[in-house]
Amino acid sequence: MKVIGFVLNVLWLVFCGFWMAIGYVVAGIICCVLIITIPFGIASFRLAGFVIWPFGRTAVERPDAGAPSCVGNVIWLVFAGWWLALMHLITSIPLFLSIIGIPFGWANLKLIPVSLMPLGREIVSTDEPWGGR
Repeated sequence: MKVIGFVLNVLWLVFCGFWMAIGYVVAGIICCVLIITIPFGIASFRLAGFVIWPFGRTAVERPDAGAPSCVGNVIWLVFAGWWLALMHLITSIPLFLSIIGIPFGWANLKLIPVSLMPLGREIVSTDEPWGGR
């Protein structure tokens, strides 16, 4: 299974992962420049790593995430989340037009919830039992 995941990740990187990660890095840089939004920048950089190599990993909710991450997610949604989610949606459309692109289109759609509300989540390997817990 690791070979298949590697092949899928390389194809993902070529077709859309690199460009999607650039979007997350740009959002992270903007957030870090604004000083007060550095936690959002760190979350954006973490998501850029996930978006560039998504197969074999998943995002799970952290049990210790509380009200601050909920408030932060609302702020993130207003300022960065909606356009990152729109980027995933727009990228998925041409991928669905080819047979080989259909799994990548679904992967893009699965990344939309994470792009909308990234705080209070962690990226874990799907190879580990219980999602890395």
